[in-house]
Amino acid sequence: MACLFSGGKDSTYSLYLAKQGGLSIECLLTLIPHSAESYLFHSPNIWATKLQSQALQIPIITNKINSTSIDDEYNKLDELISRAYTEYKIEGIVHGGIRSNFQKNKFNSICEKYNVELISPLWQMDDYVYMNNLLKNDFVIQITSVSSMGLNTNFLGTILNYSNLKELFKLSQQYGFNLSFEGGEAETIVLDCPIFKKRLEILVSKIYWDGQRGIVEISDIHLLDK
Repeated sequence: MACLFSGGKDSTYSLYLAKQGGLSIECLLTLIPHSAESYLFHSPNIWATKLQSQALQIPIITNKINSTSIDDEYNKLDELISRAYTEYKIEGIVHGGIRSNFQKNKFNSICEKYNVELISPLWQMDDYVYMNNLLKNDFVIQITSVSSMGLNTNFLGTILNYSNLKELFKLSQQYGFNLSFEGGEAETIVLDCPIFKKRLEILVSKIYWDGQRGIVEISDIHLLDK
């Protein structure tokens, strides 16, 4: 199996569930978007997936997208899966989608082309149950961007915990955003979890805020023994 991997909570937790279910993950697949306006792929601090790959001890293959065109994104994903299919003889793709039929249909069409299975461990999972499960399973998750009404600079760079999850739940009810952030309301990076052999420590980062949205730009990360 291969796993579409952004380094955020959804792809990492899907990888975790797949491994818990007995699946062997041969490689990680990471697309590097042209900009934050990508229709399909996560972009903040995407370079850190190489370190997460080392922490997981799973090889990673990447492909760079040269525009914001949905067709270009699709074609670059096709190239990546073709490479994984050839090099690792994969039989399936794990992805972290929860409710986006648009995303799932795009991924599924490529899987059908290569006659491999699309595996979606988080599909239709309740948002609050999912977010709680992340904490119950000792995932260390930092919020690296926010772009929704109700989310401000107070959340940028914070580590998800039970207290701020309750606050996020209340805000999601008030402002109508997805608690799981699947609509791009926020982005995350996983610094540690049970399947990491090493943990990530952020050494240098900077917060940028334009009054409505913001990002934590990470410039230095170390891998540490657990």
